[in-house]
Amino acid sequence: MDNPWLAIPLDDYEGHMGSAGVAQLAALAELFECALQRTRPESVAILGVAGGNGLDRISPDVTTRVCGVDINPLYLEAVRRRYGSLPGLELHCVDLARQALDLRPVRLVHAALIFEHAGLDGCLRNAVSMAAGGGSLSVVLQMPSAQAPEVGASPYPSVQALSGDFHLIDPAHLRGALAGHGFLQTWETQRPLPGGKAFWMGIFDGPPNGPGARTLQICQDMEDLPG
Repeated sequence: MDNPWLAIPLDDYEGHMGSAGVAQLAALAELFECALQRTRPESVAILGVAGGNGLDRISPDVTTRVCGVDINPLYLEAVRRRYGSLPGLELHCVDLARQALDLRPVRLVHAALIFEHAGLDGCLRNAVSMAAGGGSLSVVLQMPSAQAPEVGASPYPSVQALSGDFHLIDPAHLRGALAGHGFLQTWETQRPLPGGKAFWMGIFDGPPNGPGARTLQICQDMEDLPG
């Protein structure tokens, strides 16, 4: 068990993120809802879905396939219990930094506070490969703060194990990395948080014939085969 996410109980993580001094759960749900409203995807993948925060913002009339991805299988079990009624729910247990994710591409890939933990190598390749041709990637990053530590204090000491693996990502660096994959930023916003912190979210549109487009065409071709 070399990944700290496998040792953190979901109750601790959600308690930390919802505590008064951190107060990030509601902000993350609001930003996810914003991405959904701006892109109105028929399919979405959430990287680092944890316990499913924000999945209640999905409109089943618009989004009919929901893919949750996380490294912790216990988190995914909680998502299934809480949101099993969502149409087209798929749950995938994958270490996005070390394993290639093989699933049918989606119209929106949402990555909130995942690159700070998993980096911009394998995890970013997974993210762009999951976006269907012409699809979108929404990314939430934590901005630096002179007033607060990167992993805030809370009554849940298990969460402090994440401090050593958490590294802030500069939005400009992210833009450059995604431009190399043909993804261009089309929108951005910032959301202030308690203690002087803030979230930045950018939405990037992918190329019409990117990796996800080719994978989607292969899947469609297989579905069209007789028998």
